[in-house]
Amino acid sequence: MKPRDAAGRTESAPHRDANRPPRRRSPSLQARFVLYLVILHVVFAGVAALLLRGHRPWLLAVEVFFLISALVALRLVRKLLEPARLLRSGVQLLEDGDFATHFRATGHAELDVLAQVFNRMSHMLHEQRILNEEKESFLGRMLTATPSGVITFDFEDRIALANPGAARMLDCAPEELVGRTLPDLDSAFARGLAELAVGATTILVLRGRRRIKCQKGEFFDRGFTRRFVLLEELTEELRRSEKAAYDKLIRMMSHEVNNTTGAVNSLLHSCRTYAEQLAPPDRREFETALDVAMRRSSHMNQFMRGFADVVRIPSPARTPQDLHQLLDDILRLVEPEATSRQIRIEAKRAPTFPEVSCDASQMEQVLVNVLRNAMEAIGSHGTITLRTNHASSHGGVGPSLVVEDSGPGFTADTARQLFTPFFTTKENGQGIGLTVVREILETHGFEYSFESTAGEPTRFSIFFGGSSQPLVH
Repeated sequence: MKPRDAAGRTESAPHRDANRPPRRRSPSLQARFVLYLVILHVVFAGVAALLLRGHRPWLLAVEVFFLISALVALRLVRKLLEPARLLRSGVQLLEDGDFATHFRATGHAELDVLAQVFNRMSHMLHEQRILNEEKESFLGRMLTATPSGVITFDFEDRIALANPGAARMLDCAPEELVGRTLPDLDSAFARGLAELAVGATTILVLRGRRRIKCQKGEFFDRGFTRRFVLLEELTEELRRSEKAAYDKLIRMMSHEVNNTTGAVNSLLHSCRTYAEQLAPPDRREFETALDVAMRRSSHMNQFMRGFADVVRIPSPARTPQDLHQLLDDILRLVEPEATSRQIRIEAKRAPTFPEVSCDASQMEQVLVNVLRNAMEAIGSHGTITLRTNHASSHGGVGPSLVVEDSGPGFTADTARQLFTPFFTTKENGQGIGLTVVREILETHGFEYSFESTAGEPTRFSIFFGGSSQPLVH
């Protein structure tokens, strides 16, 4: 990671001329002091030898004096430079990152003051390092354990870190994401994250049904801004709130409609007894009107039962099922409608496929709904492809079934709302078919996805991970 300047340019390391010879290190301060004292005493000794050549006792005394002076001077220089040596040792320890080593007191006031200052600073740095390591370790464990996704970027907007939660949402291993940009991932979800403005929060759709709350922000690193993205899955929370809302609504509607139609039907049946009192022409018209009213009342009850069925879906009675046999039964059921629409249904079965633990009747209801929606999306003259895969690439969740139709597809806004209760694209639809599909699959614990783009084939996938029995084929 390279910092950038205020204009956004990448800062580079200082460039050194490769042809320039390396700079020679100058002698240390102590070496220069010693050299100066040696030269000074040699000069004085030479001058004394010239002046006192005829006075040998004096010459000897002077030479002894210069020798003692030189020794005393060297000792003083060594004492004066002790703080410098102490500082140099401390700097070396800091460069090596050794904050656990402390200096002992020497009995010299100046050195002990420096030692105390260094020891306090080293202790503070050591404590800070331990604190940072503990925080980093805790943060790493938290990022690994949390189901939420966290992505941080370097100064060039390349991914610097992605925790396992974010990696699962992006269908990549964490180490595969490092160094790549979001557009490099080539997925609609990643492109939506890349287009998200800093400081903005939005909800993006992942694999057709999962709702992910995404927030992009910035933080400072070495004085420059870097970006991060927080991802929080709201799928289950939104599903529970939606289910609670439409459960209450449907129960209230069913209660009112049943009470009303029951009373109305009772009155209509009572009114038929008056038909005998009418003239034959009037009687026929009267009975016809009553029949129409009772049929409409019956249709109203059936209409409400369709909604009530969504609320009354029982818990699945799981048994091991051969999915291929289940598909054959469903295809025989929808074959007449597919033939009338001139729609070809192709089944591409995996050579081996495990039994699936599911409620057979509920799974039939799911497949019938999905196939009929596919046929209605095509209209006529098209193809539906059923594909079973023993090992799915979808996050490693195991066996899967894919239903792909050659219809015109849906816009992004429409695709986002298809599993919303009561939403429909059909002129006379109720918007409960896919809601029933969603409820059944989620009570089974099966993952599913819906992928559709205007002008391209629509693909609905069911993933049976975690529910399979040993291989039977």
